[in-house]
Amino acid sequence: MTSTTAVATVNGEDILATTWYQATQNLEQQATQASNQSINLDERHRLQDQAYDQLVTDALLSQEYRRRGITVTDDEILQAARYSPPPQLMQSPDLQTEGQFDPAKYQRFLQSPLAKQQGLLYQLEQYYRTEIPKEKLFDQIATDVYASDEELWRRWQDAHDTAEVSFVAFGPDRVSDSAVRVSDDEIRAYYDTHKTLFERPGRATVSILIVPRAVTAADSAAVRARALALRARILGGEKFEDVARAESADSVSASKGGALGSGPKGRFVAPFEAAAYALKQGEISQPVLTQFGYHIIKLDSRKGDTLTLHHILLRIGQGDSAAARTDRRADSLARMAANADQPAKFDSAARALHIPILKAQAIEGNSLTVNGQYIPSVGPWAFEGAKPGETSELFDAEDGYYLARLDSLVPGGRLTLDQAKQDIRAYLVRQKKIDALVPQATNFAKVAAASSLESAAQLMKMEVVKTKPLTRVTGVPELAQLPEAVGAAFTLPLHVVSAPIKASGGVVIERVDNRVPASRAAFEAQKEALRQQALQQLRQERVREFLTNLKAIAKIDDRRKSVEASARRSTTQ
Repeated sequence: MTSTTAVATVNGEDILATTWYQATQNLEQQATQASNQSINLDERHRLQDQAYDQLVTDALLSQEYRRRGITVTDDEILQAARYSPPPQLMQSPDLQTEGQFDPAKYQRFLQSPLAKQQGLLYQLEQYYRTEIPKEKLFDQIATDVYASDEELWRRWQDAHDTAEVSFVAFGPDRVSDSAVRVSDDEIRAYYDTHKTLFERPGRATVSILIVPRAVTAADSAAVRARALALRARILGGEKFEDVARAESADSVSASKGGALGSGPKGRFVAPFEAAAYALKQGEISQPVLTQFGYHIIKLDSRKGDTLTLHHILLRIGQGDSAAARTDRRADSLARMAANADQPAKFDSAARALHIPILKAQAIEGNSLTVNGQYIPSVGPWAFEGAKPGETSELFDAEDGYYLARLDSLVPGGRLTLDQAKQDIRAYLVRQKKIDALVPQATNFAKVAAASSLESAAQLMKMEVVKTKPLTRVTGVPELAQLPEAVGAAFTLPLHVVSAPIKASGGVVIERVDNRVPASRAAFEAQKEALRQQALQQLRQERVREFLTNLKAIAKIDDRRKSVEASARRSTTQ
């Protein structure tokens, strides 16, 4: 790979591999700083995809700016930097007063030596040189978005009209497979018109050895004792912020003295939130246990449900002696089998260290789990050029060490007709069985119309299901596979047995037992707020649709796999 190697071309414009790697590295640094932990291969692949997608989008937007003649002036950048700071600055606790952004503090900060030292003006210039053209483009795209009263009322009805129905469902299992026939010509025709449905990711069979970092009750007790000691130091006069900077495992908030900013309920996991809302202003909590570890929480202020908080996080890990034993065991495993190309070494290491071998199937692009346990890094490794029989490096994760052997590999791609035939046949058989149910359902509907839904069901030994109130938006679990019946609940006449309703999951005979229309008065009282919400949503939908279409019509040549394969070959030679 050279400095001019392209990882992709977008309408003939190159995206350099070096640019992609740098963008990925920037995201990795942000993720590492946020979690205070190294990232695994699963996370790296996700960040690589994120960086690639952003670079492609940026290239398409730049091309669109040129096509439309959209530019940005230095004065526009200066005005935006002075009076419209980016969201991350507006949310900074140092630039807020009583939980709200303070423009005066921001202006003072812009003029401060610290801002110059941090290169803030340069950062703002780069930010707005990207954001202002984007805002201009999106304004052009969404300038004619409008939400009429009729559209708002329809949305309100969808969410607030309710209906209760009784129904009888005819499922495909009422028709035997032998009663329907699917020809090879029908299968081929379906395959030819739906080929994109048969793209499949790669699949790999792997064997896995795990050396867990087992955390004991004694480890948890030791961390809680440390949390109590830190709390005592704060109560003894040390500043919460100083202790947080020195001790907290939450690196993002620690850099700000433990500050979590202001916000309403729902920001945090339940145990943390319950403890925070139980505090009085200025009070320091006892150690609070969550899945992340022990927290010490300080309530700075409370306005209604909005809290301003600081916290210190201590993660729970193995004690030093237990960690040393785990590390020695992992080192032994690595010496015996890591990076080996002889499959027997993996089995020998498992026997020597008495580690059970786990078998799993990895799917390209997906995280790997075994018996509900997440296995980091192994999934991506299996598709990065390893050959069957090879063993991975030893992967170091927060909860333990992992070693994998690739047992078999099936590359991804489009299934052939022969490979897809069984699935296509099953689908077409199901659709024909649903078609075959319509005459049965028609006879049932005639009997029910002449008597009642319940009488017909009793006569034909079927079940009548009565639903709770549903809306067009929410539906009900009983009709999850029968969405057409949900729509019918708002168009059928009341108390009348319907004709057969053919749905994706079967055929339904339905009766609407009750229907309550949405309140027009309640709608009118909230109409303007609803309009603003709808306009924001419609603008976002318009922009997403525009970007999707821009990408769909673009000529994009994705060379990531070949570039990565070339890089791997060069490192192994």
